[in-house]
Amino acid sequence: MTKLSLGAHPFLLGFDQLERLVERTAKSGNEGYPPYNIEQIGETAYRITLAVAGFAEDELSITLEDRQLVIRGRQIDDSADRVFLHRGIAARQFQRSFVLADGVEVAGAVLQNGLLHIALQRSVPDSVVRKIQITVATPDVGRDEK
Repeated sequence: MTKLSLGAHPFLLGFDQLERLVERTAKSGNEGYPPYNIEQIGETAYRITLAVAGFAEDELSITLEDRQLVIRGRQIDDSADRVFLHRGIAARQFQRSFVLADGVEVAGAVLQNGLLHIALQRSVPDSVVRKIQITVATPDVGRDEK
């Protein structure tokens, strides 16, 4: 028995992009750092909150690449001239990505008390009903009859 892929199912015409989206999400390989929350704060509003304690505003970047929200953090390691007796706080970089659905846009971002809040807004599309005209095919005139 052969397994049909999602994009090849006969009832899902034009959904091959959805299959690529699922594959891209599975390959993102996000580890557990930094921890984050996703909240619904309104009927069409969401907020992603990342715990980025120790990162300054200029050490963080947020980009939107082909419906994929990518948050990167890179701290400058200035510990060369310091002597640590114990080092439990590591300066490390991260990349966390989220795939956004069509119609979801980034409304803004705020860094406050070590938390990076990213506001998302989903636009509600207008419900459109369209009537499709049916035309009647005319028989071919002068067709060879046998």
